[in-house]
Amino acid sequence: MEQQAKSSADMSWSNGNSFFLIAGPCVIESDAHVLRMAREISAIAQRVGVPYIFKASFDKANRTSVHSYRGPGLTKGLAALKRVKDELGLPILTDIHEAAQAAPVAEVCDVIQIPAFLCRQTDLLVAAGKTGAVVNLKKGQFVSPQEFLHAIEKVVSTGNKKIVLTERGSSFGYNNLVVDMRSLPVMRKTGYPVVLDVTHSVQLPGGAGNASGGQPEFIEPLARAGVAAGLDGIFMEVHDDPATALSDGSNALPLAQLEPLLERLLAIDRVVRPWL
Repeated sequence: MEQQAKSSADMSWSNGNSFFLIAGPCVIESDAHVLRMAREISAIAQRVGVPYIFKASFDKANRTSVHSYRGPGLTKGLAALKRVKDELGLPILTDIHEAAQAAPVAEVCDVIQIPAFLCRQTDLLVAAGKTGAVVNLKKGQFVSPQEFLHAIEKVVSTGNKKIVLTERGSSFGYNNLVVDMRSLPVMRKTGYPVVLDVTHSVQLPGGAGNASGGQPEFIEPLARAGVAAGLDGIFMEVHDDPATALSDGSNALPLAQLEPLLERLLAIDRVVRPWL
């Protein structure tokens, strides 16, 4: 898997020496905020020595309530992400919800993310694959790791094999998710990099009535378990003040906790990696 990731210049951030980090605020709240978050998280990643991809959404089309903040939209959102890319030189990840968004997003972003709820949308996956960008497929809360192979096949049908697979928990009754750790080795057998989204996995979908709740106290235990299982990457929504975040603050990792957490995860990774 590491060799496959290293074979593409577009995936050079997967260097095989440690897990890579995908992190940033859930949604673009302002140009200034997204740039500040990217700069501060990047500095932390450099200090601890992990490859880093910045993430933020220009539109959260799957918010619980129609009244919830969705983001600045495609045009303004891509402009903000391009500024991050130009000023900081970071790889950028953002998600798409419609096939028509794939091409303009690929002009700015290195990684196109397919939201978990949309991982069976054939036209969306094919459009993302055709751009030639790296495609991060998030496994739906309703999809088994075995079924997820069909999503991979849809992207590969375009000739694009630059694929990352992300686990983000499975539905467990109403308003609850659970991570089945068995899915991680199953997905690793595909040969593609496997990521654990440790912040969406502690989300309580719709658990706050008109918004999703969360249990951020379980972020670190899940992250430790994922790294011990031999993952290639960790996905985290990180915010400097989760209490005021405009989306997913209830399951975001506070920025102040990121560096010590990464240091603890790297200690586990150094033990596990020689056995991968």
